[in-house]
Amino acid sequence: MSFEGRAHPDCINASNPYHECVEYCFRKIAEAKALRDQEEAEKREAETKYRTSENAQDQSEDPDPARQETVPEEDAATADDEQNIEENYAHLTGRQKRLFELRLKMNEARKANQTAMVAEKKKQEAPAESRGISKQKWLEDRKKKIGKLLDANGLDMSKAYMLDTQEMAEGKYKKWEKDPAPYGWDVFNQKTLYDAYKKRTKNLQIDLDDYNKQKEADPEFYRNVSSLQYGKDPKTSEAKIENMVKELKDREAKRASFSRRRKFHEEKDIDSINDRNEHFNKKIERAFGKYTLEIKNNLERGTALPD
Repeated sequence: MSFEGRAHPDCINASNPYHECVEYCFRKIAEAKALRDQEEAEKREAETKYRTSENAQDQSEDPDPARQETVPEEDAATADDEQNIEENYAHLTGRQKRLFELRLKMNEARKANQTAMVAEKKKQEAPAESRGISKQKWLEDRKKKIGKLLDANGLDMSKAYMLDTQEMAEGKYKKWEKDPAPYGWDVFNQKTLYDAYKKRTKNLQIDLDDYNKQKEADPEFYRNVSSLQYGKDPKTSEAKIENMVKELKDREAKRASFSRRRKFHEEKDIDSINDRNEHFNKKIERAFGKYTLEIKNNLERGTALPD
């Protein structure tokens, strides 16, 4: 027995193979179709009114004076169209009003999206340099300029300091004086040795008259490597020798009296009862630490203790 053809395809029970449409089903199908046709007609009417309002708005916002002069009838009708939009909106049904409002929101969202896209593009573009030139470019130009000057004088980049003026050199030394105390290998660099030399000769008294006399008496006072006048230095006076000995003794006494408190490390294990015992433990650790490391670890873990 076949039940095909007894149910209308638009019926809500058409999927049921045992259903057979009656007068009630056909009446509901007709009502649903009429409702769909009415909604489509309202939608088309709302779209037509919306397009009319958009055209009127575009014509009212057109900044072209030639267009305004050549089409005076459209400009005159713009105000009437706006009034018609307000009047028509008041007469719209609930569905038409909602559709009209949705389209307005879509336009606003499209404009906001366009504005955000333009702002994002501006952010992605490289910002303009505030002072006209970047620091990296300035350093490269300066290096090229210094390189040309060194080549003109027959020097390489390691001799760039020879181009510094007295003011530039004094400025560099002032910056160096602000640096902290040297540490590690910096103790042996040229700047640290020069500072130590200035510190040692700060309290020495110099006899300029005697210096100038020796300079005038000896034509090779400033001797170079090719000089053959060996062992002809003028005799040093006893007073100068005593001053040198006194400076050495003072320096040795100052070094002997110098004492600096070492930094205390809180995270380190405490294995001493006083400073002297701590110093002794450090010396023992340096001598036998690598041999007793395994025993110490076993004691700390408890594996070295008998059962």
